[in-house]
Amino acid sequence: MSQLLALVLVVFILFVGDAVSVRTKAWIPSVFISAILFLIGYWTFFPKEIVAIAGIPSTVATMLMYLLITNMGTLLSIRELKQQWKTIIIALSGVLGIVIFLFAIGTFIFDYQTMLVAIPPLVGGVVSAVIMSDGAKAAGLASLSVFAIVIYVMQGFAGYPLTSVMLKKEGRRLLQQYRSGQLPEKNTTSHAANAQAKGESAATATSGQSASSSKAQSELRMFRWLPVQYNTEFFKFFRLALVAYLAYLVSTLFSPWVSISPFVLCLLFGIIGASTGFLEKQALQKANGFGFAILGLMLFIFDGLKQATPQMMVQILPQLIGTIVIGVIGMYVFSMLIGRLLKVSKEMAFSVSLTALYGFPADYIITSEVIKSLTEDEQEREMLTSRMLPPMLVGGFITVTIVSVVLAGIFVELL
Repeated sequence: MSQLLALVLVVFILFVGDAVSVRTKAWIPSVFISAILFLIGYWTFFPKEIVAIAGIPSTVATMLMYLLITNMGTLLSIRELKQQWKTIIIALSGVLGIVIFLFAIGTFIFDYQTMLVAIPPLVGGVVSAVIMSDGAKAAGLASLSVFAIVIYVMQGFAGYPLTSVMLKKEGRRLLQQYRSGQLPEKNTTSHAANAQAKGESAATATSGQSASSSKAQSELRMFRWLPVQYNTEFFKFFRLALVAYLAYLVSTLFSPWVSISPFVLCLLFGIIGASTGFLEKQALQKANGFGFAILGLMLFIFDGLKQATPQMMVQILPQLIGTIVIGVIGMYVFSMLIGRLLKVSKEMAFSVSLTALYGFPADYIITSEVIKSLTEDEQEREMLTSRMLPPMLVGGFITVTIVSVVLAGIFVELL
């Protein structure tokens, strides 16, 4: 298969996923449809390395991951991160619910070793899945070695639609409060200001564009001396790459004493970079690179589906369904209870916990799709984004990037 044909096929699948999501107003998330189409492709005529053939090998995907996560950090201020302490507790409670329910119920239905292998990939990403797969293989548990990979590949099929449903309910609740004046504004301008802006003349609009440019430049407090024309796309990419490299460097320097994921540090360094004025907010979008970065990373994620053959799925289907159902129930019960104690809606609490089933960038994509489907008003979209996106991002990083790797390191020693 030629590179361009491979590229056409995989990008067409992503487009079909988007089209279905738009048509169904995000009731069916794009990532869910795309995952199904990739599975069908791998089971029929796709070469196993179609994503690499299309031009997104693992090295490129890793590079995009560093840039995207650093960019995501610019969406959060240090103050905002401090405000997300409830999110962190809820995310941890969801993971605790999975662990308790699977050990208390799943062990009796299946067996202890199956639950040991299943839990880290279920609450995490590829790193924890690989750790448990290699550990099971070393222990002579061949079928469980495959199970670890497949449960990582398939966990999103439960998480995607559930998250969409929960976020839609949460979004409607917030919109109702916002439109009735019961919800304080947060990082948004008023409807009156929005109406006034719509009625401005062309001259005023031009002036507004200049003000917007000045605002963007003022975010770069460390580069006030730099003329705006020198803040080019390449300079934005350079600063993002530099911050990501510093995060990677710190991770390697601490590795002899403590293992810290460079991706976790990328998020933290992105927050610091934006807070200190070294990075502007949403730097990757302003460098016109965000769309391509998301495309490349999504293709890399769907590349993992090549591991799930039909024979493999039939063999482990009972354990797969049982583990995911029991785990999600445990997640819901614990997140709902903790959310109620912390005065967070059960929909938002469950959504935050569900990020454990897919992590970044699916948490960003699903949240954005839901917000776009709920309202056409830009002010309302900003309000929803400021209240729904930060907890979803933080929840995803806490569960997938941190907790799952810690659990894998502990559980693999128990096999």
